[in-house]
Order: sequence, then C-alpha cells, then structure tokens
Amino acid sequence: MLKVVVCVKAVPDPKEAHKIKIDPATKTLTRAEVPLVLNLLDKNAMELALLLKEQLDANITVLSMGPPAAGNIVKECLALGANQGFLLSDRAFGGADAYATAYTLAKGIEKIGEFDLIICGMASSDGSTEWVGPEMATFLKVPVVTRVNEIVEFGGEWWKVKASLENGYRLMRVKLPAVFTVTRELNTPRTLSFSGIIKARKKEITLWDLHELGVPEETVGQKGSPTIVSSLATVNSKRIAEIITGTKEEKAEQLVQKLSDAGVI
Repeated sequence: MLKVVVCVKAVPDPKEAHKIKIDPATKTLTRAEVPLVLNLLDKNAMELALLLKEQLDANITVLSMGPPAAGNIVKECLALGANQGFLLSDRAFGGADAYATAYTLAKGIEKIGEFDLIICGMASSDGSTEWVGPEMATFLKVPVVTRVNEIVEFGGEWWKVKASLENGYRLMRVKLPAVFTVTRELNTPRTLSFSGIIKARKKEITLWDLHELGVPEETVGQKGSPTIVSSLATVNSKRIAEIITGTKEEKAEQLVQKLSDAGVI
C-alpha cells in the first residue's frame, strides 16, 4: 500500500486579511482575530492524495503545524477522505520561518514512520516562499520536485511528472520516496460531502507538542529560525478613479487620449 503524507497549512482567511496586524515588539504578524482556512494549494495536494487512494489504494496521513484551531483544518482533510491526521501544536513552534517550519514538519514525519510520497502545496497564501517543501526534503534526505502540474506515470518505484517552468515545463523521472510540491493546474479539488463529514466525526486527531516531538526548543519556532526580520511596516495603497462620461465613441476617444498622455500607449 502506498503511504502518502499530505502537509497542509491553516492560513488566515484572505477575506479577513485586513484584520491582520503587526506586533511592533516581536516584528511578527498577529492573526488571532482572523479565522483560519485550508491553504488553497494544499487543497490540490489533498486532491492528488485522494486520487492516488482511489487508484492505488493509498493510505493518507495529514500533517499540519499550527495553533489548536488548526485542528479544524486537519479535520476537514479527514472529512475529505484522509485516513489519519496529526497536528504539531506548541507555543514553542510559534514564529517559525520556512526553515524551522520544514524542520518541525520533517521531525513529525519521522515520528509518524515510513512514507512513500509527501505532497504539499507549492506555497502558502500567507508566506509564498516556496521553500518549505524543498527544505523538508533536504532534512529527510529524499528527492524533491517542485511545481508539479501533472502526474504522467505513477505506481511502482519510479514516477514520471511534469513540473512548471517560467516558459514551459520539465519532464522528470523520480524515484520514491520523494516530496512533491504542487500547483493549482494539477487538478480541481473536490468539495466536502455530508457523508464525509459524518465519517470524520469518528476519526481522532493526534496532537504532538514539543516534548512529544522530542526536539530541543532552540531548534523550532522563532528560536530556531535563522531569518531575522529587521522591520515591518504597513503600506497604505490609494488609487484614484476617474469616471469617463459621454457616448461610446467619446468615451473611447477620451480613454485613448488619457492612456497616451500617461505614456501607457
């Protein structure tokens, strides 16, 4: 049976992003007032795992790191069809950069046990570094393919995948175990079903804190993050709108003239 681990992240709801504030003392973002949702690209990662489960009888483990409220995101993945869920939650994990996040997730995966494939979204909507997947693969000493947008051949020890490039794609053969970071072009995520929600009620989420993970406090969270934020500031973006009146022809003529005056055309 194929053992798949899907790493997901609970991110602030983009619709409520205006409520995110900056802590002047710690130079970190405070998101307590913003509800958490499943990172969009992690939905594509989860969908890939579900398709593999249907075609290869895969076992899906969902892993996340975050505050206790992130347990709802893990529960959502269980409702979609994951077999088991783990949440790494401890105040010591707070403030982690991509490096410390990847390290903590890697330690969580090592504690879970053997795996064949780790899948995660290419990036998170609140960080967008694209570093966690590759760094996690480095800690686990397995190959990684980033920006996967198509699984060409799968099953067995060697898989063939397409991965996005700026002006095309790369076709790669990869030996499992491996890490894939995926794009939204890979698939269309399914929605929750009522039956899935009912079944998920019987599934328990395993919570691991710093002690249970068995790592030194100085290696995780803000203490274990080599990234130093020297300053943060809010930017007020203001736009000036002008309404053009008249007939269609007059509006078109005015628009062309204004774009020309602005040096756009």
